[in-house]
Amino acid sequence: MLSGNLVFAVSLGYVILLFLVAFWGDKKARTGSSALFQSPLIYTLSISVYCTSWTFYGAVGSAVRSGLEFATIYIGPTIVFIGFWYLLRKLVRIGRVHRITSIADLLSSRYGKGESLAVLVTLIAVIGTTPYIALQLKAVTNSFQVISGTVISDLAHPVFGDPDYTTAFWIAFGMAIFTIVFGTRNIDANERHHGVVAAIALEALVKLFALLAVGLFVVFSLADGPGEVFSWAPPDFLNTEDVFGPRWVSLTFLAATAVICLPRQFQVTVVENSDERHLFTASWMFPLYLMLISLFVLPIAIAGLKFLPETANPDMFVLTLPMAMNQHTLALIAFLGGFSSATSMVIVACIALSTMVSNHIVMPLALRLPWIEMKASGDIRKLLLFSRRASICLVLLLGFIYFRLSAKSDALASIGLIAFLGVAQFLPSLIGGLYWRQASAKGAFAGLAAGFMLWLYTLFFPSFEGQFVMPLSVIENGPWGIGFLQPQALFGLTDMDPLVHALFWSLSINTFLFVIVSVIFDPKPLERLQGALFIDVFRAPADNESRFIRRYAASSDLFVLAQRILGTNTAYRLFSDFAKKQGVSGHLPRADDEFIGHLERELAGSVGAATARAMISQVVKGETISLDELMKIVDETQQVIDYSRQLEVKSHQLQQTARQLRDANERLKQLDMQKDDFLSQVSHELRTPMTSIRSFAQILLETPDMTIEETQRFTGIILEESMRLTRLLDEILDLARLEGEQVPWILQRVDPEETLERAVATCHGLASQADTKIEFGARAAGIEVKAEADRLRQVYLNLITNAIKYNTSDKPVITIRTTLEDDRYCVYIQDNGEGIRADDRERIFKKFSRGWRESKDGRSGTGLGLAISWQIMQRLQGDLELLPQTPGDGACFRVTLPFVSIKTSKAAE
Repeated sequence: MLSGNLVFAVSLGYVILLFLVAFWGDKKARTGSSALFQSPLIYTLSISVYCTSWTFYGAVGSAVRSGLEFATIYIGPTIVFIGFWYLLRKLVRIGRVHRITSIADLLSSRYGKGESLAVLVTLIAVIGTTPYIALQLKAVTNSFQVISGTVISDLAHPVFGDPDYTTAFWIAFGMAIFTIVFGTRNIDANERHHGVVAAIALEALVKLFALLAVGLFVVFSLADGPGEVFSWAPPDFLNTEDVFGPRWVSLTFLAATAVICLPRQFQVTVVENSDERHLFTASWMFPLYLMLISLFVLPIAIAGLKFLPETANPDMFVLTLPMAMNQHTLALIAFLGGFSSATSMVIVACIALSTMVSNHIVMPLALRLPWIEMKASGDIRKLLLFSRRASICLVLLLGFIYFRLSAKSDALASIGLIAFLGVAQFLPSLIGGLYWRQASAKGAFAGLAAGFMLWLYTLFFPSFEGQFVMPLSVIENGPWGIGFLQPQALFGLTDMDPLVHALFWSLSINTFLFVIVSVIFDPKPLERLQGALFIDVFRAPADNESRFIRRYAASSDLFVLAQRILGTNTAYRLFSDFAKKQGVSGHLPRADDEFIGHLERELAGSVGAATARAMISQVVKGETISLDELMKIVDETQQVIDYSRQLEVKSHQLQQTARQLRDANERLKQLDMQKDDFLSQVSHELRTPMTSIRSFAQILLETPDMTIEETQRFTGIILEESMRLTRLLDEILDLARLEGEQVPWILQRVDPEETLERAVATCHGLASQADTKIEFGARAAGIEVKAEADRLRQVYLNLITNAIKYNTSDKPVITIRTTLEDDRYCVYIQDNGEGIRADDRERIFKKFSRGWRESKDGRSGTGLGLAISWQIMQRLQGDLELLPQTPGDGACFRVTLPFVSIKTSKAAE
């Protein structure tokens, strides 16, 4: 062990170094040479205040007890900074534009600058953070005793009988002095604490260096590389079965929430931010810092299990492992790392909490006291400074009291996670306030209050294991023995990890009430205004507020108020600059809406939005909110949203149009190809008979001595080909008229059975020549259809003629039957030939499609008959189909038409 005097002297020297760094940082800031302290590196290092002594010492202890569970504490913030930087950027922008001083000020300002919500948030923050401060006191106290084997009370005046309490007291006292000196030098809480941030950045480097030094010692001194270290690990060391389970997900979520909602994190991330662009650097550098500080957690845990006694405290492996190996210098470095982790957290937390207590509890109470008036003489600045310094002492005193009450229990072992869940209650109201216009103050208050009470009941009080507030009988059996109300099995939800159980109930009820109450109770006008300014912070600057709030006051009264809070010099400069901007001589500007709003924001940087509004309200008169202007900004925002939606719709329509144009282009290409095929087929069909006509005519002209028989034969061929050419031209013209005619046909009542019989009679001669038998099957009698008799007969003739020509059966038979099916008249014409090949069935109704079978005489038609028939049936509001074919049954065509029965038609007449 090291000498207690040595450890105390080194600690004191380290504290003096922090004082010097903080003093130097403040001096540079006052002289305008603060470029280094406003760099993204310093900003990112200050965010590492997230890594407290609980992380420095406790991560190794968590790895020993729960395996990879320790990684969740680092994964959550990494997800936020890498994946949700837009949320952080919006918070930082709001903080800078609206001069936000704390997370309580943010929520209060968003929800109408109400005091009650700010007080509730402040109480939750203090209660949730106080045990965390106690944890830091315990960590420093334990580490001092471990490394030196003594207590500070042996070196300083003993305040309490118990040496542990004395040690914790002097540590808290030293932290209070440092925080007061460098955290409350002025009353503008929104002003950056460059000295404190510089000291925190230094402590970030110290604790990172210390943890890396111990890790490198373990890996490359105690072992021969990482492989040997992990070979020492027990078989069940990592507990991989619970990875990605409910507790793992819950811890990751809580860590991600804590890096936003913890008061100290909000302080360094939002309030202390001097340049929004620093977030881009922090989005990768802070996750890198977390990776480095967690790099050797597992090796140190494994080495501690191998080389230290079983009774050794895993939370102190970082310190006790170097000591066991007689590495006193390394142990002292590790002690300073843990000391830095604890002090940085306590200092920043005290600054944040003291600002919240002063602005949202002390000042509102002071404003209600009859002897404190804003226009009366007396320096409000002194009251503000005193209240913040007293609040720092109060917060540290509460932490010390908590430490004393629970130091003998194991409650502090998991108090970090308990605190995480406590501040996680801010999340629904925070996210809702940034993105949901309907969110109201009543909804935020109801959700926060309910979530906070459930957190106390289900997790905070039970963590004391019956030693404080809640008896053990209540924890185990519920109040009055009602098991349904058992704190850690609420409403019968058993077999859950206590933390997961508390997270589920508190945040579920919190979010539910926040949404439901906000929907039931509409936001007030000021809440709507603040909501619009927050949600649209990237489009609506804070000075837009003057467009909506109408109020007036005497400039002199406002100047007196500003002097009391900002100081005479600052107030004079503020008023003179604005008067110059307005073009007014002297130092008192016109007290118009714009100036009053500007002054309120300046005061908010010192006392918070709610208190600044209350102070301004004591001076101004006739405050009204223009609903027309308020609706205008809502309409403007809605117009932007609508315009964005219209762009999305237009984009979608353009995509559809482009797709339709592509489809139309494909159809045009197909039509163009069909046109080329059609012209090619027509020219071919015309050329064949024309060639025959020209050839035989030339023979007749060139052979004058041809016999009469030969002349008649050739003339007959010329006549036959001419008739064939005429039929082809008629069919082409007929098809063209059918396809191009847009005027509907005038349909008349027709007896389809009579038309069918006439068509069959016309085909009897052709059937006899082809030795084909035509048979009738079942018939539908007494039917009338609306059609053109000649066109319908043309269809029948075409189908029957094709059935005769192309039936290659030895005993060709054509069967015709008619039926009524679903209010339609159907004619079936079927042959017993070989049918139509499968690959030809889909193209038989296309023009010039004639290759699907040959006629018995080896000659083929024009290939237009079925195409014309199909077009005719479409114009008759009917249909022509080729039915599915059964092998051996031949081809079967069906003609369908809507019918009107004779009896029905007569009844209708």
